[in-house]
Amino acid sequence: MIEPAPLPWPPAPIRTARLLLREPLAGDRAAIVELFTSPEVGTYIGGPRPREEFERTLPAVPQGRPGLLVVDLDGTMIGLVTLDPHGSDRLARLHPEGGARELGYLFLPHAWGRGYATEACTAALDWLAGALPDTPVALTTQTANTASRRVAERLGFTELERYEEYGAEQWFGVRHPN
Repeated sequence: MIEPAPLPWPPAPIRTARLLLREPLAGDRAAIVELFTSPEVGTYIGGPRPREEFERTLPAVPQGRPGLLVVDLDGTMIGLVTLDPHGSDRLARLHPEGGARELGYLFLPHAWGRGYATEACTAALDWLAGALPDTPVALTTQTANTASRRVAERLGFTELERYEEYGAEQWFGVRHPN
């Protein structure tokens, strides 16, 4: 497999009608801890992380991770969007020559149901299409997470397969470049 094309990182902040996608800042640390330790958020990702352990391992300034964007609403972090290169078997089958990315998104519960995930992911995917044209993007979510599957469908992902992992059925979809 060929190494994925380097993703120019970090991008300039990406603005949408309501949101700003940007690199994490030191002031985002508390919201990141809340996000990954929230029982509600953890429902479909294998459970919440133990708070003390997560706080201990998270850098004071959670920056420098290519592919990670903070979703900012009016100066406050409400979620994260990721555009990760992965060497998984599924992505290798999708794009054998390498270069596929995987979209991920997590939002704090108070931000659910307002269209922020769709808006933020659309902006991130549009930026990716400009930075790395012709890059297919995959997305995995638990089948039981109907809200996440609806976001995936609104974003143009189509189901390729379902499989069992982490004790739950997973939905794997792809979005091919236009």
